[in-house]
Amino acid sequence: MKRILSVEDDEVILQEIQQSLCACGHEVETATSGRVGLEKVMSETYDVVTLDRTLPDVDGLTILTAMRSVGICTPVLILSAVSALDERVRGLRAGGDDYLTKPFSPDEMTARIEVLLRHRGQSRTQHMVLRMGGLQLDVLTRHVQFDDHVLDLLPTEYRILEYMMRNPGQLLTRTMILEEVWGYRFNPGTNVIDVHVSRLRNRLAAIADSPAVKTKRGSGYMLVE
Repeated sequence: MKRILSVEDDEVILQEIQQSLCACGHEVETATSGRVGLEKVMSETYDVVTLDRTLPDVDGLTILTAMRSVGICTPVLILSAVSALDERVRGLRAGGDDYLTKPFSPDEMTARIEVLLRHRGQSRTQHMVLRMGGLQLDVLTRHVQFDDHVLDLLPTEYRILEYMMRNPGQLLTRTMILEEVWGYRFNPGTNVIDVHVSRLRNRLAAIADSPAVKTKRGSGYMLVE
């Protein structure tokens, strides 16, 4: 049995979602407002979230962005009456894993959720621990250490390090890091990426012989031993 949160302000659609998912053997919690949905997703653990794009109080993309900014990687299926291509792209770039337009078939919705659950299960069994020299990162527990030194990283620092450890020695541009870590494109002139990478670099530099974050001026960053 998987635990699913459905954030939807339309009571009829919410009931259809709940009935369809419960019929498949899942446990379904619901939220009829963005505020409640945000509180639930920030305080509880779910296997999948279905998220209405246009909630009246807190916009669905605001909830999604908040989730990803604190490192919550729960798969999210965006449900929306807005079918325009640019809106679908916005949803996916904000961190959504799939996008389904309303009205939709309950069978298609459950099938898409099954795909998200299957991918989540595969990701949990693959690359559970990333290693680079003495540096180890457990992708399930988010525990990071170098030899006997435990690194207490902020969520954004952790996600940057994980991305770099999945691409060791590879030049990662600022845009690549922003899109991977934050899930959508910032203004290229922002220094948010530089601030977080600098903090991560300093944490690693404080440990002798740890892999280091190197800067290629004007291009990006790479993690090297």
